[in-house]
Amino acid sequence: MRVDVLTLFPEMFEGVFGTSILGKAQTKGLVSLNAVNFRNYATNKHNTVDDTPYGGGGGMVLKPDPIFAAVEDVLEKRSKESAASSKPPRIILMCPQGETFTQKKAEELVQEDHLIFICGHYEGYDERIREFLVTDELSIGDYVLTGGELPAMVAIDSVARLIPGVLGNETSAVTDSFSTGLLEYPHYTRPPEFRGMKVPDVLLSGHHLNIDAWRREQSLIRTLERRPDMLDTAELTEKERIWLDKLRSEMERTSE
Repeated sequence: MRVDVLTLFPEMFEGVFGTSILGKAQTKGLVSLNAVNFRNYATNKHNTVDDTPYGGGGGMVLKPDPIFAAVEDVLEKRSKESAASSKPPRIILMCPQGETFTQKKAEELVQEDHLIFICGHYEGYDERIREFLVTDELSIGDYVLTGGELPAMVAIDSVARLIPGVLGNETSAVTDSFSTGLLEYPHYTRPPEFRGMKVPDVLLSGHHLNIDAWRREQSLIRTLERRPDMLDTAELTEKERIWLDKLRSEMERTSE
């Protein structure tokens, strides 16, 4: 996979792209991560990338010409690569108005060969960027940040870790919270007892069917307690639904 990020602050991505899981993924050749300063595509001597909005109002708006030119240059360079895919890239605008980024969206985007993220600043984007250039608009939550760089880092990390070979343990991404439609079960490691706090006996039993059943039950309990909304769309057996209904009723009686 190739990931290009259009930003006014490419230096922000140096540490993120060069260390830990993402750094190792690049070393292995599993992903190519590139930060592009779209100020270099400005068309005037002052390298201006923003301007006042038509109709008045506060703040500055990102101009369309540097963004379009930067994307077109990235696509041209990509087309010259010998292994370039004919599949068009997903061009993703990071903005508070976008679709909320989820694990499901990450699983969708990891199927792509090329992603381009656009990180804005100032008051907003010229609407022609939204209408005629991007394929997706994404938000990481209902709050506003100073720019799209941090949200882009979040999305890229979430997507890249799903690429086969990026994580040391291939089952890690499969059992993550949200990947199964439920929150992940509790984890324990050595020592088996710490300051009087013990690891559940079932995890020390070596009985894998019992361990799997315990983990499933704990995922259901944790989801019910912390994110009950997720149970509406989770794939559950009829037995699990009946059990959860009883557990929910017990929890409600206890809280009264």
